[in-house]
Amino acid sequence: MRRLSDALFQIALTLWVGGLWAVGTMVAPTLFSTLADRQMAGMLAGKLFVLIGWVGLGCAAYMLVFMLLRVGAAAFKLWLFWMLLAMLALTAVSVFGIQPLMGQLKADALPREVMESLLRDRFAVWHGISSVLYLMQSVLGLLVVVAAGRGTK
Repeated sequence: MRRLSDALFQIALTLWVGGLWAVGTMVAPTLFSTLADRQMAGMLAGKLFVLIGWVGLGCAAYMLVFMLLRVGAAAFKLWLFWMLLAMLALTAVSVFGIQPLMGQLKADALPREVMESLLRDRFAVWHGISSVLYLMQSVLGLLVVVAAGRGTK
């Protein structure tokens, strides 16, 4: 059973961090460069960012519980635990705070597109904040992958 839980830890880490990098560096830019309708590209990218956010919440929950069960209170002394917790916090802020706020701004702008409305500047600020948090998650994820691959926990 121990080998299965170890494998699930690695799978969860790969799924989450790989998903972050794939969506952020390949999928979203491809949508905007390929689709003529920027609103459609933004809507699809937004849905993918929400999806990878939920994947992250689930993966983080498993990995943190795994570490707590594996090493007990000693997990609180491991930087890997704190990096995962930081990634979880950033993901939660995005999923439960920023993404719903941006969705509300889009809804409030109707029937116009948010970028063609008076809410454009507010939306742009929150989009920028969201992008910075996503970048932070991606960099932390890279550090976690490197540490986990070296066996450093």
